[in-house]
Amino acid sequence: MTTEHSYLTVTALTRYLKKKFDADPHLRKVYVKGELSNVKYHSNGHIYFTLKDAGARISCALFASQARHLPFKAEDGMNVFVTGDISLFEAAGNYQLYVKTMEPDGIGALFVAYEQLKKKLEQEGLFDPDRKKPIPKFPLHIGIVTSPTGAAIRDMLTTLERRFPLAKVTVFSALVQGKGAALSIVQAINKAELSHQVDVLIVGRGGGSIEDLWAFNEEPVARAIATSPLPIISAIGHETDTTIADFVADLRAPTPTAAAELAVPDHFQLRQAITDYQMRSENRIAAIMQQHMKDLTKLKQAVVFSQPLRMYRPFLESHVQLNERLERAYENYVIHAKSKFDHYTVRLRSLHPHQKIARAEKQKSDVTSRLMYIERSLITKKQQQFSDLIRTLEALSPLETMRKGFVLTQKEDHLVKSAHQLETGDLIQIVYHDGKAQAVIQSIEKEETHELNI
Repeated sequence: MTTEHSYLTVTALTRYLKKKFDADPHLRKVYVKGELSNVKYHSNGHIYFTLKDAGARISCALFASQARHLPFKAEDGMNVFVTGDISLFEAAGNYQLYVKTMEPDGIGALFVAYEQLKKKLEQEGLFDPDRKKPIPKFPLHIGIVTSPTGAAIRDMLTTLERRFPLAKVTVFSALVQGKGAALSIVQAINKAELSHQVDVLIVGRGGGSIEDLWAFNEEPVARAIATSPLPIISAIGHETDTTIADFVADLRAPTPTAAAELAVPDHFQLRQAITDYQMRSENRIAAIMQQHMKDLTKLKQAVVFSQPLRMYRPFLESHVQLNERLERAYENYVIHAKSKFDHYTVRLRSLHPHQKIARAEKQKSDVTSRLMYIERSLITKKQQQFSDLIRTLEALSPLETMRKGFVLTQKEDHLVKSAHQLETGDLIQIVYHDGKAQAVIQSIEKEETHELNI
């Protein structure tokens, strides 16, 4: 009979199965091929995916420590070869393949990475011909980013010296293969930019395998070349080698030697061209001078120079006739002008300023006399009105009434108009026309006042 203690927990069973998986040597470093599906890149750097074929599928995990060395991007539908360990994921109870390495099926991982980056940068427009900068025709300072010890630098320096010895050459040393090569190339390009002296920059190296040239297929190098303000010529490997750097560079040379030839003109050809231009200029000037001499000879033989009076005779005759007409017109003008002058002289005399001044003086005298008469009349009238007003004011003045014996009574500087305003014992002031007096009220006789209501 089975007891309760005979049952295993899920955790115990799963842990037992995991030990079985881990103890099986056939599940250590298995080699599996299949198609990727449901690929997910986690924020922590891990890659999770499913590996499948026509009959089955298995969950897989590629941890960040191995994923960062993957030379291409894993995508759904890609056929791959993987190696790894089979184990059980206890939390889910599923077995998984923990991948250690991954390679594309049929084509190399580097080629896949190359195609992926090429497609990405092309979509961003980094290969667009419109963004490529022109290479200067006569650069005076050339920069080279490459290894200072390879055969490529010797070939480029020799070619530059032979073709255009006027140019200065600066080598910006960089690793061109192996670990750290991409960063070294980017730093050398930046150093060339910061020098602010280089007219054109050659970036390259000699030939080699795809692994040797791989630094020039990495994204940092491609972006450094694409964003550089300097015109850049790529010169990587042999003519059959094509890298991402070749697509983003402003000009691609098939070899380092060819890059040096494209960077500068040939001074022998320049000298020959200058000589040709000089000869053509001299021949052209001689031809122009010869033609001008012919034209000069023709001009000397022309009638205008050989018989100049023959040309001027008609003009001289017409000139005499014109002078006669001008003299007659002048005489008529003088007569007419004298007549007008006499007419205006008579008018000016009649309009002489002295006569106008005399008339104006008389008008001024008449107006002044009238104004003085009006002024005297107004003053007399106003004086009479003022005298009348003075007499009226004097007749109506309270002082005049007070001279007849009337007085003003004040209490505390207020005028007393009625006996009802006074009380026995009040101190009052009596104002006369020529002074004041004080008195004390001893008795008051008040008369009743009656108001008439209508």
